[in-house]
Amino acid sequence: MAETIRRPGLDGQGFIAREGSLARVPGVFRSAVAAARDGLLEVFGARLHSAYLYGSIPRGTARVGRSDLDLLVALGDEPADTDRDAVRALSEAVDKEFPQIDGVGTLLYGRDRLLSDLERYDLGWFVACLCTPLLGEDLAEYLPRYRPDSLLARETNGDLALWLPRWRKRIADAEDTEEARRPLVRFMSRHLVRTGFTLVMPRWNGWTSDLGEMAEVFGAYYPERGAQLRTAALHGHEPVGDPEVLRSYVDDLGPWLADEYAGVHGVKAPRPD
Repeated sequence: MAETIRRPGLDGQGFIAREGSLARVPGVFRSAVAAARDGLLEVFGARLHSAYLYGSIPRGTARVGRSDLDLLVALGDEPADTDRDAVRALSEAVDKEFPQIDGVGTLLYGRDRLLSDLERYDLGWFVACLCTPLLGEDLAEYLPRYRPDSLLARETNGDLALWLPRWRKRIADAEDTEEARRPLVRFMSRHLVRTGFTLVMPRWNGWTSDLGEMAEVFGAYYPERGAQLRTAALHGHEPVGDPEVLRSYVDDLGPWLADEYAGVHGVKAPRPD
């Protein structure tokens, strides 16, 4: 049963409050954001429905030279491979031009998918609660308000079991160097910490995007696994290239977390892709 105390990240009615704003973007990152914004308009023109920032830059917590620029783009129609190629080229160009960011990640979807019933508690929630409007009409106007409940937990991170085989392949295919393994450690660490947090989110009854806080919240409910998630939170910010870390993720922490998640919240509804 969820606790009745109101936790951080919620509004006065117990809904998850939208995080981030353009006003919080640190000045050092504003030129990169502007370049990405202008580039999206140039690439997509009238096909661009809307664009959003998410992550540490609109939350105001980004670190110069260490944080990436995260974007979500909604087109009026479904994106094609040529659209994804164009976004990839734009992302690489912005990353190369602005040394204050460490990479550009851009998610690209059609408007209809983001507003679909299937994505209501995953991509829809992501747009409504974690994305800051940058261009166009805000899709959050067409989406409900969200509580940190079991349905949201299931539909956001209830698919870890599907990810683990893909992770094992990525690890096997990666070059045997620390440099090649660090991005994998960073990505997988963050995914596991967020999954661990949403596992206990309904009981904690709140929201946070801070990896360290996520790990601490998880550890309060699963103390026997708390140290693992706290270490993963550190690796999410400062990744190492140790192959043992990756093996522990796909052979121990990941499988345990996937099983526990399915038992508590169920499995995420299948997606076409």
